[in-house]
Amino acid sequence: MASEEDDSIEQAAAARRERLQALRAAQELLTTQDDESAQADDNEDNEESNLNMKFRNYVPNDKQLQEAKLAPPVLPKFEDPVETAPPPSEKKEDPFVNIAPKKPNWDLRRDVQKKLDKLERRTQKAIYKLMEQQEKEKLMDEDEDENGNAMED
Repeated sequence: MASEEDDSIEQAAAARRERLQALRAAQELLTTQDDESAQADDNEDNEESNLNMKFRNYVPNDKQLQEAKLAPPVLPKFEDPVETAPPPSEKKEDPFVNIAPKKPNWDLRRDVQKKLDKLERRTQKAIYKLMEQQEKEKLMDEDEDENGNAMED
């Protein structure tokens, strides 16, 4: 029991040491960055005195500064393919001329269409059965005629 408590205490202490080391390393990084930025600020102050100003969108009133104004950039020509090729329109028809109203029974047909389809299938089956019966009758008549003619001869 005591060894388990000692192990957990040692693990907690090791974790704390690692966190402290990480904090120290982060703090050192921050201080070195501050030192570098201070040196960079000194360099920028020196560069500002040597820096030439360039004006892109502003026209200064001072003659010396007007010389530093940049010319506006030249944009490349862009041809819009939609604009260059309009669709050929031979006839212009009034769109309202071709509008036809729906038939008054369109909703009834829509509602009854399933039943009509089923009825159509049944009708086709019935027609097929009738045709088969007629074919059988024809064959039987022909057989009887052949048998009847053969017996008579």
